[in-house]
Amino acid sequence: MGAKIKGAGSNTIEIQGVEKLKDVSYNIMADRIEAGTFLCLAAMTNGNILLKNIDATYINPVINKLEETGCNFNETKSSIEITAPKRLKAVDIKTMPYPGFPTDMQSIFGTALTTAKGTSVIVENIFENRYKYLQELARMGAKSTIEGKTAIIKGVRRLCGARVRATDLRGGAALVIAGASAKGKTTIENIEYILRGYEKFEQKLNKLNIDIIKK
Repeated sequence: MGAKIKGAGSNTIEIQGVEKLKDVSYNIMADRIEAGTFLCLAAMTNGNILLKNIDATYINPVINKLEETGCNFNETKSSIEITAPKRLKAVDIKTMPYPGFPTDMQSIFGTALTTAKGTSVIVENIFENRYKYLQELARMGAKSTIEGKTAIIKGVRRLCGARVRATDLRGGAALVIAGASAKGKTTIENIEYILRGYEKFEQKLNKLNIDIIKK
């Protein structure tokens, strides 16, 4: 557009004003966290999902970790297809700044690991207090312990439905995934957190044959 900007990738961005910017055509990139959410949904429910209009490059760390759990992928330039195994394998995760494993995927991926075979270790290096969702998942039968910025998750065979509360955006989405795979009925309160980050979430889930109703 004609802007004078330098310092991309460094700690300082320097912008020099110009008289006028010119028109430009730009395609907005897909939401990589929403894409990762649906991939983890497929992983936890032993499913098969095809995501369209998404470049796998943006979420390679998530895909790589899902491959470690036993998931298989078929990728094109604009689509990702995931096929999950009967049960995931435990893996270890450390959140890092881009292009590392995204902190916004930590709670969502961690939820999928609650039913994985074995013990997983998550280290949250970006934000504090991002393990509140594990307290809610404990109501559904998940087993985990928290030590500072580290969460240790011991996989169980299956979660059971319960009444839980979303405490933040991604933690709320994680509870939706848990409810989709759990035995019985799950009721999630404080869904206003979830609605901030997922457009027509329940409609998309209905298309995947998940019985979900927003009230």
